[in-house]
Amino acid sequence: MSTNLYIYYKVAASRAQEFDHVAAAMQAELSLQHQVNTALKRSAEIKDEHHTWMEVYSSVPPDFAQVIDQAVAKHGLAALIDGPRHTEFFVNISSCA
Repeated sequence: MSTNLYIYYKVAASRAQEFDHVAAAMQAELSLQHQVNTALKRSAEIKDEHHTWMEVYSSVPPDFAQVIDQAVAKHGLAALIDGPRHTEFFVNISSCA
């Protein structure tokens, strides 16, 4: 059973381009080093001058949350985020007929 990691948070709309550049670089490094598929998504609407952003990591190992924390610190991502990062793990399950 594989596990996917979803992390979401708020970023000021005025910092969207800067954030996108830093987050994309971090994800590219993580993808290369840990052989995981990544995606970076942003809400279409601006609410209270912020977008909601989401990092997606597919088929991650059990300790990947620690890897992410280290990468966030290394790339200075937390300085560009307003408020907490929310982390959720989901498992892929198959349907039984």
